[in-house]
Amino acid sequence: MPNIKSAEKRVKIIDKKTQENKAVKSKVATYIKKFRVAVANKDVATSEVAYEDVVSLLDKAAAANVIHKNSAARRKAHYAKMLDDLKKETK
Repeated sequence: MPNIKSAEKRVKIIDKKTQENKAVKSKVATYIKKFRVAVANKDVATSEVAYEDVVSLLDKAAAANVIHKNSAARRKAHYAKMLDDLKKETK
């Protein structure tokens, strides 16, 4: 429990930022799940749309320092490979 007024304020700010970061991470996870489901169902059109959404959200999360930029890049590359493999498989 903080004793100093500025420390109390920092606790409130950290709690608010933590909630915001959790919301962003949850949204990213939801869209990743939608993408993975579309890939599992071998639906190329839906997968492409979902991939664009995932990439956009990952870029925004990395820009806001919610996730590390290298983590975002690694995930984007992984999902791009999944999408390319799906396209090759359906041809």
